[in-house]
Amino acid sequence: MNLVLLEPAERDAPLPRADVRARHIVDILRRGIGDRFDAGVVNGPIGVATVTSLDDRALTFAFTPAREPAPLPDVTLLVGLPRPNTARDILRDATTLGARALHFVATERTTASYATARLWTDGEVRTQLLLGAAQAFDTRIPVVTSTHTLADALENYGAGARIALDNYEADAHLGRWLAAPATAGPVTLCIGPERGWGPRDRAALRAAGATLHHLGTRVLRVEMAVVAALALVHARGN
Repeated sequence: MNLVLLEPAERDAPLPRADVRARHIVDILRRGIGDRFDAGVVNGPIGVATVTSLDDRALTFAFTPAREPAPLPDVTLLVGLPRPNTARDILRDATTLGARALHFVATERTTASYATARLWTDGEVRTQLLLGAAQAFDTRIPVVTSTHTLADALENYGAGARIALDNYEADAHLGRWLAAPATAGPVTLCIGPERGWGPRDRAALRAAGATLHHLGTRVLRVEMAVVAALALVHARGN
């Protein structure tokens, strides 16, 4: 982890010695009493923490805030509910790259059981978000939902241009569209589940003003398509 992230309630509390962050500070960063390490408060300031005491039970530190993090990029992801392992990768890597919101949605070809996976109820979503933010040296994490249909999400979430990735009916590369000056501003990226969009999904996307684009002739895994599309959007430089 490039940044040790603290929940707001942990800002002034010792870390148990068995906590993965305490182990990282001592065993990986090799910090001891009087040493400093980079830290931040989730959705709050980034700063420096100084180890003030250390024993077999706890690591105590003093946190000094230095700056507020930059706002998250104005990008919203609507992703067809994938299998849990794929969702974990997307949660972590999309947070590392930067997105304002991640909405995992039920689509025409979604496997229904994915919506009731333990991932969405056992706290692991937040764990993956924090891993992604720590990697990015950031404290801000996106809003995440997993209870909407595609139609509901299109009606209630996302702003600006709406882009849907599609291997079959798109006739323009996403990179070409993003190169046009008129593409500055918020973007909502819609990416289907492993089995792709169905006809009703495409109809809903088009009715909501989304345009279909592709990432080339090669077929990508959902998690790789998310990373590739986000990288292209961020390459606009705005």
